[in-house]
This record gives sequence, C-alpha cells and structure tokens, in this order.
Amino acid sequence: MDDIFNALAHPIRRDLLDRLRERDGQTLGELERDQPVTRFGVMKHLGVLESAHLIVTRKVGREKLHYLNPLPIQEVADRWVSRFAAPFARTLSDLATAAETRDRTMGAAAPKHVWEMYIRATPEAVWSILTDDEQTPLWQHFNMTSKTEWTEGGAITFLVGDRPMIVGKVVAIEPPRRFVHTFSAQWSPDVAVDPASRVTWTLEPVGDKACKLTLTHDDFGGETATSKAITGGWPEALSRLKTLAETGEPFHMPPPAMAG
Repeated sequence: MDDIFNALAHPIRRDLLDRLRERDGQTLGELERDQPVTRFGVMKHLGVLESAHLIVTRKVGREKLHYLNPLPIQEVADRWVSRFAAPFARTLSDLATAAETRDRTMGAAAPKHVWEMYIRATPEAVWSILTDDEQTPLWQHFNMTSKTEWTEGGAITFLVGDRPMIVGKVVAIEPPRRFVHTFSAQWSPDVAVDPASRVTWTLEPVGDKACKLTLTHDDFGGETATSKAITGGWPEALSRLKTLAETGEPFHMPPPAMAG
C-alpha cells in the first residue's frame, strides 16, 4: 500500500482526485487548468495516480479520459478503518461519485463509472465465483440472493426474500474473460422508473496466479437516481468478491452503529 499513500501525499494529486470526484471522465486538458505546474507536470502526477490504481484511463476517440477508482482507498478502509468504524468506511466508498460526460469527437456516451482492481486469483477462479448463484458474494451485506439463467438473453435477478431488487438480462457471456448484463434497480420507486443500464465485467490474467478485474457501469441514459445510488454499493461488492477469491472466506461487514 506504499504506492497509495505516496500518491495521496502530494496536494496536486489530491486535487486531481477531488476534481475527478466532482466530474469523472475528464481529459488532460481539463485537469491541467489552473494547476500551478506545467502540462508535463500534471501528466507526471496523473501517472503516479494511475500506477497506484487510484485512477483508470480509457481512450474514447482521440481523447484519453480519466476516471476515479476508489477501490484502493476501500482496501485501506477494510484493513484499518472498518473494524473500528464501519460507517466511516462506507463513506469512503462514495469517492466514486461522477457526472455524465460525452466524447465530443465521436458523440458517444463515455463510461459513467469504472472500477479496476487486482486479485490474487486466476480469471477462472474469479469467474467461478462471479457466476455461481449459490455463493452470491457481491450483495451479502444486503442479504440478497441471486438467480441467473447463464446464457445470452437469460434473466438475472437479485432478491431479498421473494422481492426482486435488481433485474436484468445477460447480454454477453464469454467465460472466463467477459460478462455483460443489463441492470434495472427495483429497490425503491425513484430508481424503478429509470431505464436499464449496463454492467460489463472483464477479467485479464496477470502472470499465472492473478488477474485484473475491470467493472464498467454505463449506459444510464443520462443522470438518473440509479447512476447516483450505485456509487457506494459497487466498491463494497467488489471488495467482497476479492476477499472471497483470495481467502476462500466471505467478507462480513458489521452493520452500521445505530444512533441511541
């Protein structure tokens, strides 16, 4: 974790993260505005943040867009903070807040939320957990179960008891590298009216015993209640997946303390 703390130590790098928190998916030209260093200096700071996996970059047309990746900060919270103050760890997950951006050259919608993490397990091992309804590691904090038809066009449903909380369809399934499904939130009336969005999972091998997982949640159809609501849930869900894949044991977060 030394690279994470080193990256956070410089005020310019913290400012760059704050800017991406306010509006995700910015170009170098946007991020360098009003900075007290040259364009090359900003590029070097962004390189440090990318090496620490605190940001993720994506090419869209001719532009390189930068996205906040809160998962390393979540890992710090899981290691030291959550055992003492779980509600504060959940607050850190909100670093993924972003606003709708568009590629001005191509006119195509840019990814809304992008998370990236490295897992000490093979793509096959992570895939076996991700596609196993019996384990459902992602949403255990909410007491959810899942039911999926593992074929293109098949239904995917997350439930609390008998009540559907998230529903969707499998768009693509390419074991053990890529899984795409739609995402329609049903947990409250304000999100139930939103159009279905899209979730894309990709797994890339790193050596013989590790992999890089990238989760992209996009295609919201604009700024919606769902696009705002999911920013806290995904970092926790991905941390659960990582813990289960690396240790074989599910991660149990204590419930937030109730006010007396």
